Amino acid sequence: MSRSPKSLSRRHVLKGFGASVAGFAVWPNGRRAYAGYGPNDALNFAGVGVGGKGNSDIDHASNYGRIAAICDIDEQRLGKKAEKFTDAAKYVDFRKLFSEMGDKIDAVVVSCPDHTHAPASITAMNMGKHVYCQKPLTHSVWEARMMRQVAAQKGVCTQMGNQGTADPGLRRGAEVVQTGGIGDVQEVYVWTNRPFKYWKQSPDIVARPTEMPPVPAHVHWDLFVGPAPMRPYHPVYHPHDWRGWWDFGTGSLGDMACHTTNLVFKALKLELPTRVSAKHAELNPETYPAWAVITYEFPARGNLPPVKLHWYEGAKDGQRNLPPAELFPANFKPSDSGSLLIGSKGQMYSPSDYGSQQVLWPVEQYKDYKDPAPFIPRIEGGKGTDDSHKKEWVDAIRAGKPEIAQSNFEYSSRLTESMLLGNVAIRVDKAIDYDPATGKVTNVSEAAQFIQPEMREGWRI
Repeated sequence: MSRSPKSLSRRHVLKGFGASVAGFAVWPNGRRAYAGYGPNDALNFAGVGVGGKGNSDIDHASNYGRIAAICDIDEQRLGKKAEKFTDAAKYVDFRKLFSEMGDKIDAVVVSCPDHTHAPASITAMNMGKHVYCQKPLTHSVWEARMMRQVAAQKGVCTQMGNQGTADPGLRRGAEVVQTGGIGDVQEVYVWTNRPFKYWKQSPDIVARPTEMPPVPAHVHWDLFVGPAPMRPYHPVYHPHDWRGWWDFGTGSLGDMACHTTNLVFKALKLELPTRVSAKHAELNPETYPAWAVITYEFPARGNLPPVKLHWYEGAKDGQRNLPPAELFPANFKPSDSGSLLIGSKGQMYSPSDYGSQQVLWPVEQYKDYKDPAPFIPRIEGGKGTDDSHKKEWVDAIRAGKPEIAQSNFEYSSRLTESMLLGNVAIRVDKAIDYDPATGKVTNVSEAAQFIQPEMREGWRI
């Protein structure tokens, strides 16, 4: 007989650092983490963060197994999800979930705010659990590297939630580029419609609120703050607008770059940049700037030439911050979000966040173009792109082959690491030279604090 989230929460909130150590201990690998699963083996999932995007994420996971545990710092969200998954154990602290349910779960879906992605995911992987983690994979550059290393060490199957990866259209676009459809690509432009109506940051908010309302009874504020420095509760952070704050979110880059640059990364086989520079609006210590233009310089990869990727976000002087109009055909209005790859033979324009549709320019030149024979695997089955993305992860788990999931942490951690370097360049207000081998900025010493921010005691990785 299940109990209410409220009664469970009083028992499951950890009290202090000593209690949290157990949740972060390095556990042996799960019983079947390396071997794969038989077609009739039931997979037991846990969900960390079951409101917002986590609501649909855990629903999709339930199509492929049993939901054994759910966790959310907001008991209203937790209770609502518990109405659907009545047999799932309910927690408000993922550390307690892992310490008590470690031998009862096979895989974890992590859909909490950005700043707690890595603590939850790395704890799970150290226990030998397979992990699906929402984008951006992490809150910091260093965490992205740790996610990649731990996933490889533990041999678990992973997937980041940039679901456009599952779309056959994106894979078709990557095949066109990789077979020379537009020639050598050395310049790329990517833009987003964030933040605008999606959340508030600078110039609307440039400082913390001064009023201090009481914490709602259903919100466990200490657990929301997690590894970030403690601050008073305010509804401006939870449940939604945390994304625009340095301490909790990753701004427009974190929200959308793992989607909108995904086609570019996959098509061009990008790895990590060696130089990142940024122009941006006025900075403040609390929220992301009103606009930014970030340039990433990627070195040559084998016989592929170096690439400059230009990222545009926000609004400048009351106008959308977009790539120069001369890059597009005359009188052409680009989509709200999209990408443009400029090759030596032609151009590829994608008008979508996910890169799932493409147009080759000049149109007349490509009117008789035939797609190459597919060579990137497509996903069979699934109920739409987002669900199929989870299915591919589950397929990898059942086969015991992490490489089946095409946004596994080996790939997606490099995408995340690369993009988050843009936020580092913004914060130091200087061009940074990055060493991919060591994960260090070599020319700006103050960048280190943003590459690996300090974590609060009890939450350190």
